[in-house]
Amino acid sequence: MQILLYIFKRILQTIPLLIIVSLISFFIIRLSPVDPLAELKLNPSVSKETLQRETERLGLDKPIIVQYAKWAKSFVRGDLGVTSNGEQVSAKLKERIPNTLLLTVVVIFLTWVTGVPLGIFAAVHWKSKRDRILTVLTSIGMAIPSFFFAVLLLIFAVKTGWFPVGGLTSSDFLEMSFAQKIWDVTHHLILPVAVLFTISLAGLQRQMRGNLLDVLDSDYVKFARAKGLSEFKVIYKHALRNAVNPMITLLGFEFASLLSGAALTEYVFQYPGLGRLILEAVLRSDINLVMASLMIGAVMLILGNLIADILLIITDPRIRRKEV
Repeated sequence: MQILLYIFKRILQTIPLLIIVSLISFFIIRLSPVDPLAELKLNPSVSKETLQRETERLGLDKPIIVQYAKWAKSFVRGDLGVTSNGEQVSAKLKERIPNTLLLTVVVIFLTWVTGVPLGIFAAVHWKSKRDRILTVLTSIGMAIPSFFFAVLLLIFAVKTGWFPVGGLTSSDFLEMSFAQKIWDVTHHLILPVAVLFTISLAGLQRQMRGNLLDVLDSDYVKFARAKGLSEFKVIYKHALRNAVNPMITLLGFEFASLLSGAALTEYVFQYPGLGRLILEAVLRSDINLVMASLMIGAVMLILGNLIADILLIITDPRIRRKEV
């Protein structure tokens, strides 16, 4: 019950943060010389009624603070306006958000399942040949730009024909069996996941290694060893618990950073995700879509931090006694 109250309190604390983010984003966009309806006006398929409705919804003939109030009221109601193509913004987001969440969850799962054990392995074998090899490999992974790596894999896919290029499913997806659909989605995910996994893994492994090395050098670990405890108990029962806490804190930021990091990767592979949608909206000056996407990004960051805080309370009794 106390943990539920803590979660509720944290959710309430996020409301002012969301308001501040929306204010800053709205005023920056509105004070720019770009006409919010410029793309809509150039689109012959958009009716005059739609343009008039958008003008009234945004209050473009009123002071900017009134415009923000009207936009915020529409946003809370779920009315996000229309895109430059005349489509509903909410419909575009509903179409893309599940794809981005799928990509993000897969990358985070693979990164943590692989990166944390590799970091522990490198710290336990500090300064050994295996540690040096892992250090070199992770340094290469951190140095490779995601866009460059994505282009290389795209060229590889085109040349070999081993992987599909573009999209999340094949053209005959609806005609496939359930098992074939799972394989088809997995096949399309391999390349974008490989790019984001490689970049994320390098940083996570190095962070885990550094955290564990710091803890292994602390006084209480030396005392545990002096008591005659086995090295396994010293590392996995005492040191690892404290070394993992900073990693859990990073989880919240990683959840949101993958959205921005995936934008170029999604664009290269034409993956139908939110990052690619935001990038295309910015290039088209699609104001409604940009504002909605910025708010979704802020929500993802807050949600990631909330998940990290909850995990910290569960894993660390000291934090639980202090916060709950």
